[in-house]
Amino acid sequence: MVAVLVQNNDITEAIRQLKRKIQRNGLQKDMKRHEYHLSRSERRKEKDAEALKRLRKRERKNYS
Repeated sequence: MVAVLVQNNDITEAIRQLKRKIQRNGLQKDMKRHEYHLSRSERRKEKDAEALKRLRKRERKNYS
C-alpha cells in the first residue's frame, strides 16, 4: 500500500508524490492490466507489441 503524508496542507504536492510512488511501484501498470479481461492471445499480442516498442526505442537511441 502506498501512503503519502500531507504537510502544511499542500495537497497538490502530496498528489504529485503519490503519483510518483504509484508509478515507481508499477501499481499503475498493474491497475491498467486488471481494468478488463484479456484472453491469452490478446495478452500475448500486447506483450509482443510492448517488446517491439522497447526494441524500436533502443534502436532509436543507438542511431542518435
